[in-house]
Amino acid sequence: MCDSFTFENVGIVVKSIGDYLNSNMLSSKGVLVGYDPRFMSEDFAAFSAKILSKMGIKVLVTDRDTPTPVVAYTVKDLNLAGAIMFTASHNPPEYNGIKWIPHYGGPANKGITAQIERAINSNCEAGYVCEKFSKDLSFKGLETIDPKESYERAVMKLIDVNAIKRANVKVVYDPMHGAGRGYLDDILRKVGCEVQVIREDRDPLFEGGTPDPCEERLAKLRNCVIGSGADLGLATDGDSDRFGVIDARGNYICPNKVISLLLLHLIRDRNLNGKVVRTVATTHLIDKIARKSEMEVVETPVGFKYICEEMLNSDVVIGGEESGGLSIMGHVPEKDGILANLLMVELVAMSNKGLFDVLQDLVKEFGEVCNKRLDCRLEDMEKAASALDRLKTLPDSLNGSQVAKVK
Repeated sequence: MCDSFTFENVGIVVKSIGDYLNSNMLSSKGVLVGYDPRFMSEDFAAFSAKILSKMGIKVLVTDRDTPTPVVAYTVKDLNLAGAIMFTASHNPPEYNGIKWIPHYGGPANKGITAQIERAINSNCEAGYVCEKFSKDLSFKGLETIDPKESYERAVMKLIDVNAIKRANVKVVYDPMHGAGRGYLDDILRKVGCEVQVIREDRDPLFEGGTPDPCEERLAKLRNCVIGSGADLGLATDGDSDRFGVIDARGNYICPNKVISLLLLHLIRDRNLNGKVVRTVATTHLIDKIARKSEMEVVETPVGFKYICEEMLNSDVVIGGEESGGLSIMGHVPEKDGILANLLMVELVAMSNKGLFDVLQDLVKEFGEVCNKRLDCRLEDMEKAASALDRLKTLPDSLNGSQVAKVK
């Protein structure tokens, strides 16, 4: 923010997206502009909507900060050309970003991205300068939309509402000051859960940390789950495309285990069948589960856009990545932390036992698979490049043990 993410640079990118739409005869279908609760995100959204409107493109703007998966769903629901989403997702508060979501409601593929990049280069070379931002007139004349009700109806069709209602699951929800507040908690109440919400106010500084539902950032949620005797603790990141899960004992359930648990649940309790897609960095426990049910596993490079491609082209029961993103058959090909958390509630409701016991059953049947996420902040880009180069040289041994196989 105020470095490379400025109104001037945002204007160039948005103008280039408009050029892409006009050159592909897509402008008549309309565009949605959404935003998360970061600093001035609503102003960047209004600013962008006005640029697109002046280019002859019909624009809708979300009436409040909105989760990325909701924006993605709305693109498909309204048959729009796509959406511009202002979010830096789970990253620190000093960042913001622009995400283009095409008509299929998932991450932009390489071909679409390349077209927008070429338009950006052309506008920069031509010396394009956007109009100045005016705070006083930010939302005047813009058509706003509330996509919440339509999204909630769609997501509730993807879960067993009756099973959840019968179980009376007690949940603590932590939106981490992000866009999920008022979404996941609202759906949980509608399906009969007892819900307590923490950190539900808008805080663009995210308490000075990152809105990332990793283990280190969920201490408040853990304490609240234990103190209240809840069955589950659930969290979503800044734009609600990632999930975090705490069991009744206060244990953090990492995304690799969540995806594995849900895969087994969808196969055995929901009788779903099709492909399973995971990124190369995601647990091979998924492979063991799929193999037992004679299901194909597709391994992709890191990035949900690759999972999205598989979901668009074939029947995918679940697609997931270790960073905390997943989607399932029948939903948009975009990470959805709200849906992931609802599925975990469904799993607990249908299992008639605590999540800790469900996980122990999984380990007994398929074995233990261990992993640990390590985040390293590298300020010096030369050192960062050097570190990446060293990682490309595969070692013969690790910590005194010989490497048996490299895949």
